[in-house]
Amino acid sequence: MAEPQTMRQETKTMMSKIKIALASALVALCALAFASSAYAAFGLKPGTVSASASKEDGTAASQAAGHPFGVSTGFKLNSIPSPIPGLDEGLPISDESPLRNVKVEAPPGFVGNPTATPRCTMAEFLGRTGFYSECSDSAQIGIAMTDLIVLGSIGTVGVPVYNMVPQTGQAALFAFMTGPVPTVVVPRLRESDYGFDFDVLNIDNTVPVTGNSFVLWGNPASHAHDYERGGISIFEDLGEGPKLVGHHCSSDRSKESKEGELLSCPSGAPETAFLTNPMDCRHGPFEVPLEVQAWAGQRDSETVPTTDEEGNPLGVTRCDRVPFEPGMRATTTTDNAETATGLDFELTLPEGGILNPEGLAQSDLKKTVVKLPEGITANPSSAEGLGVCTPSDYANEKTETPPGAGCPNASKIGTVQIESPLLSASEKVEGSLFLAQPDDPTTTQHGAENPFDSFLAIYIVARVPERGVMVKMAGKVEPDPKTGQLTTTFDDLPQLPFSNFKLHFREGARSPLVSEPTCGEHVTEAELYPYARPDEAVVRKSVSLVTRGVGAGACPSGGIPGFEPTFEAGSNNNNAGSYSPFYMRLTRKDGEQDMTKFSSILPPGVLGNLSGVAKCPDSALAIAAAKTGRQEQASPSCPASSEIGHIKVGAGVGSVLTYVGGKVYLGGPYHGDPLSVVVITPAVAGPFDVGTVVTREALTLNPKTAEVEVDGAASDPIPHILKGIPLKVRDLRVYVDRDHFILNPTSCDPSSAKATLFGSYADVFNPADDVPVGLSTRYQAANCLNLGFKPKLSLKLRGGTRRGAHPGLKATYTPRAGDANIKGLVVRLPRSAFLEQAHIRTICTRVQFAAKACPKAAQYGYVRAFTPLLDEPLQGPVYLRSSNHKLPDMVLDLHGLVDVEVSIRIDSAHGGIRATMEDAPDATLSKVVLTMQGQKKGLIVNSRNLCAHPSRANVLAAGHNGKRFHTHPVMRAQCGKARKHRRHKGHRSKRHR
Repeated sequence: MAEPQTMRQETKTMMSKIKIALASALVALCALAFASSAYAAFGLKPGTVSASASKEDGTAASQAAGHPFGVSTGFKLNSIPSPIPGLDEGLPISDESPLRNVKVEAPPGFVGNPTATPRCTMAEFLGRTGFYSECSDSAQIGIAMTDLIVLGSIGTVGVPVYNMVPQTGQAALFAFMTGPVPTVVVPRLRESDYGFDFDVLNIDNTVPVTGNSFVLWGNPASHAHDYERGGISIFEDLGEGPKLVGHHCSSDRSKESKEGELLSCPSGAPETAFLTNPMDCRHGPFEVPLEVQAWAGQRDSETVPTTDEEGNPLGVTRCDRVPFEPGMRATTTTDNAETATGLDFELTLPEGGILNPEGLAQSDLKKTVVKLPEGITANPSSAEGLGVCTPSDYANEKTETPPGAGCPNASKIGTVQIESPLLSASEKVEGSLFLAQPDDPTTTQHGAENPFDSFLAIYIVARVPERGVMVKMAGKVEPDPKTGQLTTTFDDLPQLPFSNFKLHFREGARSPLVSEPTCGEHVTEAELYPYARPDEAVVRKSVSLVTRGVGAGACPSGGIPGFEPTFEAGSNNNNAGSYSPFYMRLTRKDGEQDMTKFSSILPPGVLGNLSGVAKCPDSALAIAAAKTGRQEQASPSCPASSEIGHIKVGAGVGSVLTYVGGKVYLGGPYHGDPLSVVVITPAVAGPFDVGTVVTREALTLNPKTAEVEVDGAASDPIPHILKGIPLKVRDLRVYVDRDHFILNPTSCDPSSAKATLFGSYADVFNPADDVPVGLSTRYQAANCLNLGFKPKLSLKLRGGTRRGAHPGLKATYTPRAGDANIKGLVVRLPRSAFLEQAHIRTICTRVQFAAKACPKAAQYGYVRAFTPLLDEPLQGPVYLRSSNHKLPDMVLDLHGLVDVEVSIRIDSAHGGIRATMEDAPDATLSKVVLTMQGQKKGLIVNSRNLCAHPSRANVLAAGHNGKRFHTHPVMRAQCGKARKHRRHKGHRSKRHR
């Protein structure tokens, strides 16, 4: 510190001695105004503003993280506030008010340790004996050299700067006397870059201050400052040079300074570093702004670089020498596998270097990149009820802000505690960890939701309200899109020293994390970058252990989780033949394999009424997949006329899950199947919107049984991970609840709903190793006997009626509405109709039929089936197909929106043709029309003339409700009108006889 050293050398030759009491009294008598010929506005004198840090020998103290011997800033004003006798030449006069405030902005990373010395109370500072403060010399941390005007001369008064006990809300407090009036310096932490501002406040307006040099000592207790402690007054006579006026020690007032000499005033306190240089060598000289303000409000400012002893710009140097020896520890709060967990994360730095005046402080931490073990992922269970901290909330976090007035309490996911060597042992920086507002991809403004425009981000807000200190940090959290591994980055951290940093993620059912799914050691890795060498990472690793399985059970054997899912399904109202919502539910337990896909088969007879139901077009599904979840919620992509139900999905771990809902729509063909079920789920849970999930399940009808099947092989997989968050789906519920859509069976026989659920086994991303598990649940309708069963069958022969002719056949089946569905039918034609086996030429083999490649010649008829469940009838050819019976089977090959295959066995009984349908699907029909060919392909040959007298068939029908109906419909033939009339008349007379 060059200026105080020069002062000591020169004052040894000074001859005059005036006590400081006289100097202070004369200050009040100095201002006698008279006219002057020069005027200047209030402001700084060009070239007088300076800022430097020096060693004891006066050279620049540029060592990064080192402790300078002294740091000084200085300025002179370009005018005096009023005319002074004898000083009217060369000193412009300002017609504005005197100096009031001075503000100096220290560069970021430059810090002072207010606990380095004892502190003086304001009562001691103001409690004066004569002109002596009662503060101890050990509390002095520097000198304020103030230029004053006294009796026509400019004098420099050097007064002690004391380390004071700060008031509430102040990080530190310094004080010195400006003439007879106390002046305070308040260091304030800047939120922008966490540098300190030093505000010299409310300089007495009766004191004509013309300049100031403010010196802080890097090691206040050093014996090198013994001759600088206490009060020193020097006045400068324009023609005679500087003169020592007086010197006194604060602690020992019995000492009297001899003429021209300085007193030795030892501190008596242990030597502890007070000032520490910044640790970032990248930016060269630091810019130091200095601002002055008059009592009337006028301001002037100038920014100067830090300089060396020759005035050349100079920053800190030799960052390669700065130590950086961090420690890191990270452990989950549970040792159970796949369990909601908190996390304790701790960083430590040795603090000895920042307290040792001869040592180097540890480098401040610039950047951290923390990678949690691959198995630790974000917990979907935490989403429900979770809030977020918006940019405006974050901006509202101030030192004095009460909890919830800035970031909402609902967004708090943890706590933070920081210990710093700059604070006393009882003072800790405490605060909270908040979830930042996730990015909304529909906004284009950078930082509209969080500084990184990322899906996950967090804020740390910690404070010491009593010291007016607040630290705010924003971190980006990046989940791996395939594994969910979490990497958190904090960059450009505050350049403030700490010895211990603890971060605790909350525990409980809605903890933000899920522990590893397997037992063993799991490693957290941290890359720690110091400001001294920001491109060189120091890597630290910490091991956490999982020693037990889910619920403190045994660890999974062989590392492969088990898979024992459960399945439920049923109708809300099981009344036979009635419409009822139908539900399905699949669940699994924590620690089991993930669900990857599923197939299902509805109970026989449970059918959907597709009449009037639209299909969601593929174009709408593409639009939905591109939307955010909230956009889809506000404006569903599929038409309401295609909606058939809704879905609920429970995700997470433990007893508390987060549920999201979606809608179920009817879709068109998918992967070769005629229909599909489309599930559109706006994936919005709490504050998170991970988009709109479109999952499509192929839907088909078993052609033989008419059972509705969800074809898992042709369907989309169950989503496993979205935006890097493993969903941990444990509860999947599907409700098909469109009004008058799902129709119950008319059979009350016990049956079952079936499902095949696939587990992920070892690799959730590899479907080749998926493990299927067959599931079923009992199903049974009720009150079947309340249904009637009295169908009508009409038989009509077309073509030749004479003996040996081959007429065609038209059979029309018409059930009554609301009756039970037909299960079995035996039709025995009268003996007048023989089977013409000679006309059975080409038949379709089973292989050909399965391949849909029956020869055209194997077609012997055509069938149309009408059902109220479809808008269009099913229709198709009637084939003769090879069978295990003596004769080929007659197969009704129905096609339409769905395909149905009905097999009828043909044989002869009692000399007539018999057709037997043994197990028809439990499906609602309104009419079935069967037309069989005649003539050359006719299978019926007349054994007599059909018009001679009427013939009747013998029909036995069985309903799915167990009821039977026996009837003898007339086999109508195409006879002439007269004969037909006579036959009819004779028939009637016979019936009335």
